[in-house]
Amino acid sequence: MSKVLVTYFSASGVTKSIAQKIADDNGYDIFEIVPQEIYTPEDLDWTNKESRSTIEMNDRTFRPPIAESTDVSEYDTVVIGFPVWWYTAPTIINTFIESVDLSGKTIKAFCTSGGSGIDKCVDDLANAYPELDFAKGLRLTGRESAEKIKEWISE
Repeated sequence: MSKVLVTYFSASGVTKSIAQKIADDNGYDIFEIVPQEIYTPEDLDWTNKESRSTIEMNDRTFRPPIAESTDVSEYDTVVIGFPVWWYTAPTIINTFIESVDLSGKTIKAFCTSGGSGIDKCVDDLANAYPELDFAKGLRLTGRESAEKIKEWISE
């Protein structure tokens, strides 16, 4: 039986609630990717060219510091959840990926989004980290059944 860790970054709480549901429904361990400096609503204003998130996302090399990382060595599958920012994963996801050793692990990304899909997010991450094994991702709304989630993670 494969051991699964659910990791996630959540700016507004949506991704957090879905990640917690995945972990709780399936008995998986969970880890929150917390920025060293929490994002304020002003930081997340995508219509403001001077907002923190806009500045970060316009510089794909930027790595927002995270409060702490975690040891993923005992897991076979690492699930990474995030909201879609500017049609891709927030750069804090890169900070997390670069802080752990994901070689030899299956990585399953899920996103929360009002409209954007997951495929471009996963393609961008797979292109940035060609040595890692990114499996098919999933866009989640929070209304998916525990069975659907478990099936996606184990496929």
